[in-house]
Amino acid sequence: MKSLTLSIQHLLAMYAGAILVPLIVGRGIGLNPEQLTYLVAIDILMCGVTTLLQVVNNRYFGIGLPVVLGCTFTAVAPILHIADTYGISAIYGAIIVSGIFVLLVSSIFGMLVRFFPAIVTGSVVTIIGITLIPVAINNMGGGEGAADFGSITKIALSFGTLLFIILIYRFTKGFTRSIAILLGLIVGTLAVAVLNKVDFQAVSEASYVHMVQPFYFGLSTFHWSAILTMILVAIVSLVESTGVYFSLGDMKERDLKEKDLAKGYRAEGIAILFGGIFNAFPYTAFSQNVGLMQMTGVKS
Repeated sequence: MKSLTLSIQHLLAMYAGAILVPLIVGRGIGLNPEQLTYLVAIDILMCGVTTLLQVVNNRYFGIGLPVVLGCTFTAVAPILHIADTYGISAIYGAIIVSGIFVLLVSSIFGMLVRFFPAIVTGSVVTIIGITLIPVAINNMGGGEGAADFGSITKIALSFGTLLFIILIYRFTKGFTRSIAILLGLIVGTLAVAVLNKVDFQAVSEASYVHMVQPFYFGLSTFHWSAILTMILVAIVSLVESTGVYFSLGDMKERDLKEKDLAKGYRAEGIAILFGGIFNAFPYTAFSQNVGLMQMTGVKS
C-alpha cells in the first residue's frame, strides 16, 4: 500500500505536464476530438513504457535510477512549426531520426555536456517558451474558430485559472506545490462546468480501451530541416536529463560514470524512437519528480 501511495504521488506530479503537451499540440495542428483522445492516451502509455526502459539497469540501456520520463515541452513549438510547414507525417519522421541520432551519439555525448552550460540551455528553453505565447493566447480566447473567441468570460476564466496556479505555487509547499498546474486544470474545469460551458460529448463517445497503433496518423515522411530541428530538441533534452541523472546520483550517493550516462541516453533514444513510431512525442527526464523524491526522502 505504501508503494502504491508513493507511485500515485509520482503520477500526479508528472500528469499535468504529460497531458498538457498533447493538448497544446493536438489543438495547434487541428486534430479532431477522436484523434486528440488517441494522442493523449498514447502519450500516457508511452510515459509508462519509457520510464520502465530507464529504471532498468542492464548492459545495453537504462541508467538504473528512479527517473520518470515524459514528453518534453521543448518539442512543442518545433512540432507546431513542422506540422505547419510539412504536415503531421513529417513530425514523426523527424522524431524517429532524432531517436536514432541519440542512440548513435549516446556513447560520446557524456563528454560533450560541458559545452552546454545552464546559461545556454536555459536561454534555448526560454526562447521556446516565448514562441509558445501565440498558441497560449489562442487557447485563452477559446481556440481557433470559436464563435465567441476572446469573450470576457473566456478571458476571465483563463486568467483566473492562471492566477490560481500562481497562488498555489507561491503559498504552498511540498507535494501540493509540485502539482499546482494539475490543481489549476481541475479547478478551472470545475469553474467552466458551473457556467455550463463544458462539452463532455467527446468523453462519452470515447472508448474505454485504445489499441496501440503504429503510425496512427499515417506513414512518416522525412525532411532535412524538420529532422535537424528535432535533433536540436533532442540535444537540449539530453542536457536537461543529464542534470536529472546527476541530481539523482547525488541523492543515492552513486558515482555516475560515462558508461552509466551512455545507458541513460540510450534509453532515451529508444524512448524517442518509440514516440515516433507510435505517433506520440520525444521523451525526456521529468525534474519535478526529482523534487518529489527530495521531499519524501524515498529514492528507491
